[in-house]
Amino acid sequence: MKQYTPMIQQYLKIKAEYEDAFLFFRLGDFYELFFEDAIKASQELEITLTARDGGVDEKIPMAGVPYHSAQGYIETLVSRGYKVAIAEQMENPKQAKGMVHREVVQLITPGTMMEGKSISDKANNYISSITAFPDDTFGLAFCDLSTGESKVTLLTEGWDDCINELATIQTKEIVVDGQFHPEKIKQLKERLSVTISYEKETEISHEFEKIIAPLSQDKLVITAARLFNYLYRTQKRSLDHIQPIETYQVHQFMKMDYYSKRNLELTETIRSKDKKGSLLWLLDETKTAMGGRLLKQWIDRPLLSLDKINNRLHIVEKFKENYFERQELRDKLTQVYDIERLAGKVAFGNVNARDLVNLKTTLYQIPELKEILFNINDKKVQHLAESLDPCTEIAELIEHSIVDHPPITIKEGNIIRDGYNEQLDMYRDASRNGKTWIAALEKAEREKTGIKSLKIGYNRVFGYYIEVTKANLHLLPDDSNYERKQTLTNAERFITPELKEKESIILEAEEKSVDLEYELFIEIRNQVKEYIPRLQALAKQVSEIDCLQCFAEISENRQYVKPIFNNDGKVSIKEGRHPVVEKVMDVQTYVPNDCDMNNETEILLITGPNMSGKSTYMRQIALTAILAQIGCFVPAEYAELPIFDQIFTRIGAADDLISGQSTFMVEMLEARNAIRGATENSLILFDEIGRGTSTYDGMALAQAMIEYIHDKIGAKTLFSTHYHELTVLEKSLSKLKNVHVSAVEKNGQVVFLHKIKEGPTDKSYGIHVAKLADMPPELINRAEQILQEFEKNGHHNKQDSESQVKAEETVTVPIESEQTIVIEEHEEQGAEIAQLSLFDEPEMNKQPSSSPKEQKVISELKNLNLLEMTPLDAMNALYQLQKKVK
Repeated sequence: MKQYTPMIQQYLKIKAEYEDAFLFFRLGDFYELFFEDAIKASQELEITLTARDGGVDEKIPMAGVPYHSAQGYIETLVSRGYKVAIAEQMENPKQAKGMVHREVVQLITPGTMMEGKSISDKANNYISSITAFPDDTFGLAFCDLSTGESKVTLLTEGWDDCINELATIQTKEIVVDGQFHPEKIKQLKERLSVTISYEKETEISHEFEKIIAPLSQDKLVITAARLFNYLYRTQKRSLDHIQPIETYQVHQFMKMDYYSKRNLELTETIRSKDKKGSLLWLLDETKTAMGGRLLKQWIDRPLLSLDKINNRLHIVEKFKENYFERQELRDKLTQVYDIERLAGKVAFGNVNARDLVNLKTTLYQIPELKEILFNINDKKVQHLAESLDPCTEIAELIEHSIVDHPPITIKEGNIIRDGYNEQLDMYRDASRNGKTWIAALEKAEREKTGIKSLKIGYNRVFGYYIEVTKANLHLLPDDSNYERKQTLTNAERFITPELKEKESIILEAEEKSVDLEYELFIEIRNQVKEYIPRLQALAKQVSEIDCLQCFAEISENRQYVKPIFNNDGKVSIKEGRHPVVEKVMDVQTYVPNDCDMNNETEILLITGPNMSGKSTYMRQIALTAILAQIGCFVPAEYAELPIFDQIFTRIGAADDLISGQSTFMVEMLEARNAIRGATENSLILFDEIGRGTSTYDGMALAQAMIEYIHDKIGAKTLFSTHYHELTVLEKSLSKLKNVHVSAVEKNGQVVFLHKIKEGPTDKSYGIHVAKLADMPPELINRAEQILQEFEKNGHHNKQDSESQVKAEETVTVPIESEQTIVIEEHEEQGAEIAQLSLFDEPEMNKQPSSSPKEQKVISELKNLNLLEMTPLDAMNALYQLQKKVK
């Protein structure tokens, strides 16, 4: 350390406190980075890497960015998950005695960004804290620093529950203590791609006593205190805009795990991760940034309270009925700026004069919004109007103090209106009169000297001056009082005693005027700061109105209907549509479908060809339920629904490469979540369960799951499958019903009707789908030959299957959680439920019925202890025995 120069020593001392951040070290008009920071920043920001002498033999790597354009570079680093510590010069270098004192004034992180391109207007930017407790519960607190919103909850169902909540809020940064489990930290980074920060302090500081005052439970207090201690330590400024923290429980809302939200594409699509194509994209007709953020929160957390749901639906209905008032409402909302984030900027101290003018413009819309709402003859709508607080005092303060079109910067004047402050008006008068005198002096000097090009100018270095071109210098009288100030290539600049005197008066007035304007602006900002709680309450009301009018607009434009709720588990949807697919397609060509379920029909087993619309049908039922429970009308001619407490899905097939999990493992994990967590009030969507493994295993697992859901859970379930053998379950499971998506064959080509009909399907049309995918003709021809051989030998013959069903013997095998699977033995075809190998010749399957090999297999079969085997072990053992027979 002693070998380095004093400045580098100062840098290293500060850097030691912020080892996990880029240190932007202020040197004059630049922020400089040194050592590893410089090397990495030059790569990330594509800036020049240089070097400088630091007092040691080797030069120190250095890179820098201009002070005035640093914000863009900072945003780039933070958007990539890095942290940036800003070290400012805390004293004037000209007045410093020795080394200029520097210190970090703010740590900017992914979770503490207040503004910039990486912050979406219609999405929250959350920072969270997690605290693990000995009883395997987890405290979770999160805050959006830009809006002041903060919430906390206690998660009692384990680590997966915690991961699910963090994924739901899409947090950018997570604060934990230094003892947090390393494996869990690794999972957070890999699965959520978040920045991890550390904070050990959980004592309650007086700075945020009011924020956590609503909390009484120690675990919640500790969790919240960790988060706010971190924010207070890193931001080093007022956090007055953070609202008193709210507690919530996950069971207060419809529960959907991360997989289900992803599969249903609620806020982003699976493939592109974009908003376009998601339910949020469809619904977002909000006119304000605040409304857009609230809409996303509503979609993530559908309601369970029938009263709250019906209250929203009632207001949506009234907005839908009053078209002209709704359009007026939408017009006014377009002029409403982001009150929440403006309030945050006021408290944070980075609000400018234009922001305050935007706030004033917003507040001027509130009385008009109230009037529009009062014109709708409904008590609940008018109650919304009564709750709107126009904050008239703030609007009037800004109107009287701030000019209509102020500059962005607040330190160069021209912000405060004339007449607001008497002292400022005096300074301005002196400045304006002085400039008038300057103009008169220029005219007089031109007349006196006869030099028409003579001019009086000004710059910051030399002040005011009289400029005469060299070609006209001979015209100056010898007795003139011009004193040479500066020599240029083509001109000379002069000063006179009289001009110097006026310059002093003008510059003093201008300098004092600018300083006074800054002081007045700070005073105005502090006055606005006192109204932050009222502004935040107003923001919540406006956001809710915006969301509800948005639902009404969507419902009318897309012909949605008001859903009805019941308590007897009945699902009755007539002419239902998938809302997003319908929007993407031509509405005239979309094929609607019914869905009827009740306590007598709890499981729909859906068969049908690929591409026929099975997955779309399943998703549309879930999306209809979600739309209904967030208080929106639904895409159908008629919809009667129960309130679902949870939705579970297993749709689509994709390996989770990050976690090292195969398609089949992802299938099983998603299915496990449903099997363990579903209740009789839940909705389960299972699409093609078991296709990620062998036919034996897949069919066994699919049947076992269906039976377990039917016998043990009783949840409303949509189960699509290509295992046509499962359709026989309708005869043994009283609450299961077969339906299929129909298709017809015309001239050798398949036509998908996309219509749900009762009963099982009779064909899969897989080869026709391959044709649509433009497979090579020779491949298609070979597939058709193989299919004909299969059908010739009875492997897919419907009549044979029916005769086998009649002759079947059912063997039940006990497995975990009292589940059962069914293994079918057929008199005529043996175990031909198994998939025939494409490479087997028909004669290879014809073994003598009494061969020694078969006798040996029978002996092994008798010795199997099925009660001690898992279902997978049992099926694998059966498979091995069949191979021996063959």
